[in-house]
Amino acid sequence: MLWVDKYRPKTLDQVIVHEDAAQNLKKLVSEQDCPHLLFYGPSGSGKKTLVMALLRQMFGSSSEKVKVENKTWKIDAGTRNIDIELTTLSSTHHVEMNPSDVGFQDRYVVQEIIKEMAKNRPIDTKGKKGFKVLVLNEVDKLSREAQHSLRRTMEKYSASCRLILCCNSSSKVTEAIRSRCLNIRINAPTEDQIVKVLEFIAKKEGLQLPAGFAARVAEKSNRSLRRAILSFETCRVQQYPFTINQVISPMDWEEYISEIVSDIMKEQSPKRLFQVRGKLYELLINCIPPEIILKRLLHELLRKLDAELKHEVCHWAAYYEHRMRLGQKAIFHLEAFIAKFMSIYKAFLIATFG
Repeated sequence: MLWVDKYRPKTLDQVIVHEDAAQNLKKLVSEQDCPHLLFYGPSGSGKKTLVMALLRQMFGSSSEKVKVENKTWKIDAGTRNIDIELTTLSSTHHVEMNPSDVGFQDRYVVQEIIKEMAKNRPIDTKGKKGFKVLVLNEVDKLSREAQHSLRRTMEKYSASCRLILCCNSSSKVTEAIRSRCLNIRINAPTEDQIVKVLEFIAKKEGLQLPAGFAARVAEKSNRSLRRAILSFETCRVQQYPFTINQVISPMDWEEYISEIVSDIMKEQSPKRLFQVRGKLYELLINCIPPEIILKRLLHELLRKLDAELKHEVCHWAAYYEHRMRLGQKAIFHLEAFIAKFMSIYKAFLIATFG
């Protein structure tokens, strides 16, 4: 089992990083009723861990007995019937899903599937909470129509269902939904907090840590606890005992993006753009989010550029990120950004060197 799962806190009392949030949630549960909740904060900050610990606090160990189902629902969309395939994770007390997985059909998921689940009150309460919990991930990626439908579901079925919503940015969640939830901000952990967790894992695993090694792993993690633990385990597999100057390898996908940037800087041509497209597809099919790809591309490009170009390249990165959020096919916008960069960089080279 990966350390990131092995040492995930099981209860709110075991949470090291977000102790204040954990204690507030504990008080909330002890009051016998729980409002709809919206957890928001950067990826890898610990939202999912808190949600799982909260479910265990509410329903006991039975919330951990989950089954994964890949179901197909037949939805009546007025003029036609459509099939929607969605993966859910469920226990007797909760169901977890990601409605944005189905893209522009997400409103049907909210209107039909979530409504159907929200209606069903759990049978075996045994004095426990008389409601079911629906955990919805990435609600900031839901379309406006889906979010409006979700608001109606929250109001109509609040007696038998509680929603726990998770997202990276609450600004993309409508005010109507935010106002109906208790909003809980989960900040990215500080490097000191990450070091504390890594030292805890090292102690449990019986590992000797050289001075400053955990701090270096924390620094490279970009304040993502998940990433720090994965990097730490990778270092353990690559070389142990640890050494003071041991190399902390970047993620494979980061190295791959560095290669793409090197290709772009060497040659700006339609042929090179076509080659880069293939590499972008490779990243997307390996589930690297397009926003992360664009952000990393920009980060790597800025490291290699003259100061006079940086402002313009940042402007176009922001422009294409906005377009990407509005559109459906991320590859078009990633490719358009690279084509724009090639055009800017080639014009700069011709103006500078003739």
